[in-house]
Amino acid sequence: MSSHIVIKPVTTKAQLKEFVELVYRLYAHDPHWVPPLKSEAYALLNPKKNPFFEHATVQLFLAEEDGQTIGRISAHVDHLALEQPVEKGLGPGTGNWGLLEAANEAAAKALIIEAENWLKKQGMHRVIAPLSLSVWDEPGLLTTGHDHSPTVMMGHHKQEYQGWIERGGYKSVKELITYDLPIDKDLPPLIDRIVKSGERSSKLKLRKVDKSHFDRDAKIIMNILNDAWSDNWGFVPLTDHEIDHVGIKLKPIVYEDLIMIAELEGKPVAFMMTLPDLNDRTKDMNGNLLPFNWAKLLWWLKFPKSPTMRVPLMGVIKELQGSRMASQMAFMMIEYIRREAVAKYGATRGELGWVLDDNQGMVAIADAIESKINRVYTLYEKAI
Repeated sequence: MSSHIVIKPVTTKAQLKEFVELVYRLYAHDPHWVPPLKSEAYALLNPKKNPFFEHATVQLFLAEEDGQTIGRISAHVDHLALEQPVEKGLGPGTGNWGLLEAANEAAAKALIIEAENWLKKQGMHRVIAPLSLSVWDEPGLLTTGHDHSPTVMMGHHKQEYQGWIERGGYKSVKELITYDLPIDKDLPPLIDRIVKSGERSSKLKLRKVDKSHFDRDAKIIMNILNDAWSDNWGFVPLTDHEIDHVGIKLKPIVYEDLIMIAELEGKPVAFMMTLPDLNDRTKDMNGNLLPFNWAKLLWWLKFPKSPTMRVPLMGVIKELQGSRMASQMAFMMIEYIRREAVAKYGATRGELGWVLDDNQGMVAIADAIESKINRVYTLYEKAI
């Protein structure tokens, strides 16, 4: 009897375990893959722990062949995304799939078709994918940069997935770019002059976040973010619960001297968040904190040393975007944090992004500090 692929919805705890555990098997021999902590993988899919489920409808699917799990996918409708203008990337009738993993193209094809059929039953007529799960998690498929490991909170995918998805009728709609730069050397002289000019301004003040007032500063940052990114392609506003959730999730890897808030005449107007690369510490843990990895991780969190820093988020309020002041604040925050990262954390390189490929302001800043593109994540579109 010839084998055939069966697609099943995830409805039991055993199936959820298969969904989570599959990726550890598929990437076991990929030297550049960083196993996510299993506790975080389960939390992402837990409606009681992930506030994304408060405004989204989600269905997980497994692909089985001869009784063995060989693939997975999520299909989801973000009801907040449906409220966004179509010209901003999402909008009415647009659903998503993500978390795609498959042992072969046949399984990937069957999973994508099942996700599309499910989305059509939800009234969707267009797909933007992959989103795993939200645009704030790990959006896009890695299409450039398979030859090195991702930094914290970034995805890594098999190179053949690109062809599998594109042969399914999907076309690139947006690219998300990350930039790499050495930070153990001074920034270009022009940037240094811009920074020193900003330091002479009596109106402009840069300060570190204060963990003794963590909730206050977290809300300041997230409110700037919601305003700064509100016109971006694919933007979906973070809810109050999501803002609180992000704060709780990031607090263990927040270090005061690596996150800055810029104030103009006493008003918070911009921020830059930098994280030491947790993946450096967790890569060899295979997703498990037991029996002793939890102690290693706690020690690292207390005394972090990392050759790599990632800047996952920067933002300046809309009324200042495109201004000379916005660029000046960005360069000042980059330089101040660069100094701290090198002196206190032993960092030698930084990664900036992701950045939308049409974000001219951020692309210009990346070019000015002489950074180079090192990874590209592609988002695809298809009418269904």
